[in-house]
Order: sequence, then C-alpha cells, then structure tokens
Amino acid sequence: MEAVEMNSVSLKRPHSEDDVASADEIKRQKILEKSKAGSDSGQSIETVTEQLKDIKSEMIPNDESEEQEEEDLGDSDEDGDPESFADMMKHGLTESDVGITKFVSSHKGFSGILKERYSDFVVHEIGKDGRVSHLDDFSVPVDDEVNFEDPSEETFTVLSDEDKQRLEELQLFKNKEASVAIEVIEDTKEKRTIIHQAVKSLFPGLETKTEDRDGKKYIIAYHAAGKKALANPRKHSWPKSRGSYCHFVLYKENKDTMDAINVLSKFLRVKPNIFSYMGTKDKRAITVQEIAVLRITAQRLAHLNKCLMNFKLGNFSYKNHPLKLGELQGNHFTVVLRNITGTDDQIEQAMHSLREIGFINYYGMQRFGTTAVPTYQIGRAILQNNWTEVMDLILKPRPGAEKGYLVKCREEWAKTKDPAAALKKLPVKSYQSYVWNNMVSKRIEEYGLRAVPGDLILKGATAVHIEEGDVDNYTIHDVVMPLPGFDVIYPKHKIGEAYKEMLVADNLDINNMRHKIRDYSLSGAYRKIIIRPQNVNWEVVAYDDPKIPLFTTDLDKLEGKPLPLLPVDGKFRALKMEFSLPPSTYATMAIREVLKMDTSIKNQTQLNTTWLR
Repeated sequence: MEAVEMNSVSLKRPHSEDDVASADEIKRQKILEKSKAGSDSGQSIETVTEQLKDIKSEMIPNDESEEQEEEDLGDSDEDGDPESFADMMKHGLTESDVGITKFVSSHKGFSGILKERYSDFVVHEIGKDGRVSHLDDFSVPVDDEVNFEDPSEETFTVLSDEDKQRLEELQLFKNKEASVAIEVIEDTKEKRTIIHQAVKSLFPGLETKTEDRDGKKYIIAYHAAGKKALANPRKHSWPKSRGSYCHFVLYKENKDTMDAINVLSKFLRVKPNIFSYMGTKDKRAITVQEIAVLRITAQRLAHLNKCLMNFKLGNFSYKNHPLKLGELQGNHFTVVLRNITGTDDQIEQAMHSLREIGFINYYGMQRFGTTAVPTYQIGRAILQNNWTEVMDLILKPRPGAEKGYLVKCREEWAKTKDPAAALKKLPVKSYQSYVWNNMVSKRIEEYGLRAVPGDLILKGATAVHIEEGDVDNYTIHDVVMPLPGFDVIYPKHKIGEAYKEMLVADNLDINNMRHKIRDYSLSGAYRKIIIRPQNVNWEVVAYDDPKIPLFTTDLDKLEGKPLPLLPVDGKFRALKMEFSLPPSTYATMAIREVLKMDTSIKNQTQLNTTWLR
C-alpha cells in the first residue's frame, strides 16, 4: 500500500506556542524532580495526593488557565490548525503499538481516506427492539389532558436578556438576593401569565408570584425548594397522564455525546444528569441516537432547533422510563472512503470477505488515546501500584498537544481536589484492551481461522472449553477470548500460557487481579474473536470535488436537499459502505480489514489530502 510522505511539508508550531510548550516542560520537570526525590515504586496514594496538589498549583495557576487549557487541548483535533494536529500525530500511536497486527481476509489491500470530512462517517443507533434511530419528524406531540397547556412560542421571547441573566444567577444561587423582580410593562392578565410561564419553564426550581409595588405590578421569582429543585424539575406542573420522560432523537455533527448533553443542559438551564442515553457516539462524525430527559417538554426541546448549530432534535415522545447505558443492540454505519486506489475486483473481494468472514474484533485506536504516552502504560502502572510511574506518565513532557484521559485527570483534580477521583479518570481498562489485542493476534497466528480444542465458547454467560470431540460443532465465530481479570478462565492451549507470560513480564499475577483500590480491580470478561457485520452493502462512486457530500443524511432528507449530481467518470473514486455492528465493536477495525492498512490517526494524517493542501 502507498502512503504519502510529509517530509517536505513544514509542520512546526508557531513560535508563541513553542514558548508556552517550553515553559510547561520546565514546570513538568520541576514537579517530576519533587516527586522523584526520596520516592520509589511503592509510593502511596497519600503521596500522590500531595503531588497532584503540585499539578494544580504549578500547571493550572488559576481558573482562567484551567478553562483555557480545556479549550486548547480538548479541541486540538482535526478541527484545529491542520499543521499543529499533523505535528502531534507524528508522535502518535500506530496499530502495531497496541497489538493490532493481523488480518483474516486474503484480498490485496488498497488505500483510502477515512473521515476526510466528518460527514463521511454517519452512525445510526440500533435500539434494543432492533429499530434503527432516524431523525425524520420535527412535530411536537399533543397532550390529551385538557387542563395542561404547554408554553406558547412567546414564552421564549418575553424575557429580556438581562432578565434571563438575573434569573439564571438566582437559579444557580450565584447572587445574594432571595428573589428577582420583573416589572410588567403591559399590565394585562395574559402578559402576566406568559411571564409566569416563561420563568417556570425556562428556570426549573424557581416559582413566581405577582406583587404590587408603588402602583406597578411585578412578577417576583424565588426559589421553591432549595438547591435540589434544580436537578429535580417541578412535579406539580407535569400532567399525570404524561410519561415523566421526553424521549427524542438527537442528530449531531462533529460533537461527542457528553459535549452535546452539556450544551443542551446549558441552554435548558438544567443539570446534565437528568439526561440519559444508551451509548456514547463519536465526535468526528454525524450521529443519530435516542436521548431521554426528565420532565422537559417536547416544545422546549424543539425550540432548541432555532438556537443551536450542529444539533437537531426530533421524533419526540413521552414515556415512563429513562434510557440505560448498554441497552442498545448496536449501531448502523454509513462510511465513505475517499480517493480509493483498489480495482473493482479488489473491492468486491474485500467487501464479500467482510460480509462472509468478518474482521478481528480488536479494540480500535481510539481506545488508547492519541498522545505520545499510550494510555495502556498508565493503566499497567496503576495495576502495579507504581504511583511514581503513574505520575511520570501523566506529567511526562511530550511533543504536540495532548487530549483525552490525561486532560480529564487534570480537569477532575482541578474541579474536586480529590486524587482518587482524578485517578479514576485514567484508563485502567485500556491495559486489558492492550493485552487482549496482543493475545488475539497471537491466537490467529497460532491457529488461524478455525476452532481448536482448548478454545473458549460462551454458553449463556459462562465460558467453557471446546473439547476434542466437539470441535467440529463450532466455528471461529463462536470462539471468545478473555479480558484478563479475576473470575475468568483462559484457553487450554498455547494462548493460555501466553496470557500468563505477558502478565508476568508486566509484574502482574494472572491469578490475582484484585487491586487494593477497589475501582482498579479488573473483573474479567469475554469477547468474540471475529465479528461478522450485518446488513453489509457497498457502492463505488466517482467524484471530482472532495468537498461535496456523497450521500444524503437524515437532515438533508428533512430539508429536501438533493444529492449533488456526480460525474460518471470523475477524477476520484470513493467506496460507500454500510454495515451494522453490535455494541463494543469498532467500525474502524472493519474498515481496516477492507483496506488492509493502518487506520491510526497518525497514518491517516499522512494520507488526508485536505491537510496537505
């Protein structure tokens, strides 16, 4: 396969950023010198507490710096400066770094660009009933209960920006006053009713009353039930015949699920914890998923469509239950691979293999972060109780920007000053994923694509070994491999010994994966070796303009946008593919099997033409 070399492209950061990076490196080194003085690998959690205090004082001197770090580092991905991102990715991980080394298909690989545009990657959630979530209806359901009336459209505009600011500060207990008075300019009963409705609808936890002051009428807003009312919207204003939860379909572009929830809660002025969902979705994609929210009307949610960019809400319904993580059946993916080099025969062989055989169920690159310090190394150090190394890895000077778990650890410390909570943000389970990837590669290398005696299969929730006489009853699609932890069994062949050797090399006891800090104990689990996607379809299309979309999204269809007319013989070719996957599997690993090339961001950065222009 062919990769574009970037040696001739200048990727150096601007001078001002170099200065900041140098200053940060000096600070990190200073902290590391403190942490290493008189310490050893048996360093205690109490010592970590003191060192994390140093992180706060040295790395984040004030709240403004913390907010700036979150903005700079949290968003330093493909949407930021292309040269800075490419520079960071020169030091990123490749697939072989995390144990991803094998393929199961026999076709010749070819190159293609994944996610050249975020709209080239579309995810539709599949609910537990097997229904694929689509945004195809903006209408608001009408209640049967006559006595209850949703706020009118005027509710959202009757309050001035100044009034909203004062009410929000009152709602969040940020001011000294116990109430906020809003003068009624047009003193009619209808106007007063609208203001009452607006305050109660837009600011959960506040109640209102009307008062006469110096011959003028005022709406007085005040707290009804203390701070708890903010997280528990009023019950008395919700009709008994209506389900307590408004379910809706969220269509979002280039935002991950938690970022989206935070934006929605900010605009609705409620706590994020009243939202629930079945699974988190990628950031650099268009995703469609179901969300549930406690006692927020469909009308209020629908109004957000006029306020928010890159979000659309629809398909509203009221139900009596929230959503729970993991309840989904999986996700349906629509993916465009641009500028492909494969022949028609190669593409046909690749897609037929994907449909008939499947792909190795590796944990994808996003599981391991994008920084120069692999997250599995931090997880391994935690399991070893090697707190000095944990601190070294967190604070280690590294080229380029950083994001993900390391930033979340620092953010949690800055917010809570709780070292245990900060350390919980670190990915212990990434070490399990790293071990599993390496072991499944070894399993494929040793035994190929057949079930063998000593392999593991699941019967219900229990793993059992395949006996010699039963091997013909099973295929590679039945075989599972364990994630190392307590209460699991290992294969009764070479791979079982390989697990033990790998953990011993990392100073871990395969028979005792319990950790003295309970949250770091690794409970074991089992994962299928090979996943065979469902609903596999594909099409090769030609195009000239890399910026035009090659299929219509749910929003395009709702807005009546037709697909651009594509040339019969364009300069470029793209592979449009669709498939469905169960939860906890990675679409990038299916795409990797088709292309037979490294799907790491480091490698894709080199191929992506938009970053080379």
